[in-house]
Amino acid sequence: MTKSRPLNIFLAIVGFLVLLLVAVVIFILTFDWNRAKPYINNKVSESIGREFAIKGDLSVRFKWKEPNETGWRHYVPRPQINAADVHIANPEWTKAGPQLVSVGNVAAGIHLLPLLHKEAHISDLAVERLAVAAERRADGTNTWTFKDNGPSEWEVNIDRVQLSEGTARYIDRGIDLDVNAKAETLSGDEAKIYGLRFILGGTYRDAKIVGGGKTGNVLSLQQDHLKFPIQANAAAGKNKLALEGVITDPRSLAGIDLNMSLAGASMADLYTITGVLLPATPPYATRGRLVGKKAGADWNWAYRNFTGTVGGSDLEGTLEYSVRKPRPLLTGAVQSKQLRLEDLGPTIGADSNEDKAARGQKKVQPNGKALPVEQFNTEKWDALDADVKFTGKKLVRTADIPFTDVETHIRMKDKVLTLTPLNFGMAGGTVTSNIRLDGRNNTIDAQMRAAARHLKIKQLFPKLESMQASVGEVNADVALAGKGNSVSTMLATSDGELGATVSDGTVSKFILEAAGLNVANLVFVKLFGDKQVELNCGAGDFVVERGNAQIRRFVVDTDEAVINVTGSVNLATEQLDLDVKPQTKGARIITLRTPLYAKGTFTDPKVGPHVGPLALKGGAAVALASVVNPLAALLPLINVSKVEPVNCAAALADATRTRNLAQSPSATRNVQAKKPVPDAQNVTPVPSKK
Repeated sequence: MTKSRPLNIFLAIVGFLVLLLVAVVIFILTFDWNRAKPYINNKVSESIGREFAIKGDLSVRFKWKEPNETGWRHYVPRPQINAADVHIANPEWTKAGPQLVSVGNVAAGIHLLPLLHKEAHISDLAVERLAVAAERRADGTNTWTFKDNGPSEWEVNIDRVQLSEGTARYIDRGIDLDVNAKAETLSGDEAKIYGLRFILGGTYRDAKIVGGGKTGNVLSLQQDHLKFPIQANAAAGKNKLALEGVITDPRSLAGIDLNMSLAGASMADLYTITGVLLPATPPYATRGRLVGKKAGADWNWAYRNFTGTVGGSDLEGTLEYSVRKPRPLLTGAVQSKQLRLEDLGPTIGADSNEDKAARGQKKVQPNGKALPVEQFNTEKWDALDADVKFTGKKLVRTADIPFTDVETHIRMKDKVLTLTPLNFGMAGGTVTSNIRLDGRNNTIDAQMRAAARHLKIKQLFPKLESMQASVGEVNADVALAGKGNSVSTMLATSDGELGATVSDGTVSKFILEAAGLNVANLVFVKLFGDKQVELNCGAGDFVVERGNAQIRRFVVDTDEAVINVTGSVNLATEQLDLDVKPQTKGARIITLRTPLYAKGTFTDPKVGPHVGPLALKGGAAVALASVVNPLAALLPLINVSKVEPVNCAAALADATRTRNLAQSPSATRNVQAKKPVPDAQNVTPVPSKK
């Protein structure tokens, strides 16, 4: 009798719990839940700070043997809440619509036991006739952020979501976007992969949006590594986007893996959408694999194995965008078979007014101005850091002298942009350079160092027929430092050095005779053909101070002539002020030899003989013809003077020292300012080869 008492107590407790459970079930099944709607509506509205209302029928029923459950849970009944005509109001300020969410009917299966420890575990959530209207203002405030009540004590988990037809509208004032979508349920063969078809419409920056696509309609959020299919395309003006792929682990939205096609008028337009700073470009089109992985609350993106075009240039490679502090980082490697410099022109403000007009932009470059005046926009330089390597087989600057084997390492860190190195092949030789643009202040601090080696003379003048038989190589070094927010102002304020030498070779006699205005020989060459003249050497160097490039020495020595050039080139005013003084090493008949000038602007240069010396020779010829004899008129036109050749070894050595010193603009200027300016008259002469 004593032993059976605990058993009786246990059975009594079990019986009481069973009766209680039965009572709860009966209550749930028989209670008119519509009577609870005012209480539910008030409590939810108070909690979120918005009007919440269940306007239709509210009911609860039990479901048995849930097909999506496994194990013992498959046999446990659970209540399913059905609510019709559910609404959540929008703030009064929005233009998207009065209701943030409107649902024709929502059904949710609830696990009872987790409710005891404040967990709302929803096994199935089915939503029918969903309508969403959301808006984000330019300052970041939005319609889906509710009243802040502090951290919630409840945890919500959803295993499975099923969607049917519905509509959505989203307005984003920050990027001037107003898009709407309409979705409907698919059937037949399409439903084997996708569940919903949707149509897109709206506007983006006053451009009409058209598009559509397909997605899955069931999200099984309980399974790991689930792949949710999506296919979409949209066009807004010249911007076009196509996506096809999967969203991985929709429960936590852990990953996105999509094949993406993207095209538009300029890559710079993507900044407002993606937050990734890209340069202004001509129209572009690209196709690749877009992979996104979630790291905490942030997303890291990779655009892998992409191919595409920018203007007339092709690009391919992989880029990765990583979120980090204080700025995100863009890394990767990009290759090109042919890259046109004009396609990069907008990046540095070097695109023409015609190019801007084609893109619907206003004219910036003034008429008569050669150097680009468009400003670099450094305000967004701190939007991200970058570390990208670029290689190009061919870079076309003009149709005449293409660049080949371009290689550069582009780095952006703390608003400092460097291209170190920037190397390429040109005219049969190579150019190596380092460029640094410091945008941390209002005015960019720019530095550039470059070295050209073994440039072939004839390849530098590919369209000049008289130079095609010429041989010889040019070597040069330049170092400049300036301040400004455009190429024009950087050069206008620049200081530095430039030195160049020309090695042994040959040059067109016609070019030399034309430079000396030797009329008889010029006519002879034109009638009976050109020939090459031995080029012993050429050497020159400039000092640049506040944008004015002053010639310290510019001399060319051949077997037949010595040519000296003096003067300056003003990069600030874009003015030429050069004098060319040719002197022959032998006699010339009928020569109007006189110094030449090159003046005017970069866009309208003027070249010709100095009038004074030419008039003196002409006047002397007329006087002798009238006073002495007509044949005497030839005497002023005969050149019998002889100039000593240049000491090429000394000239080349001196110019080479200038090129070596050009590694530091400020140091070079200080050193070079202390030495005299040499020319052909004070360089030690050497005996002529003849």
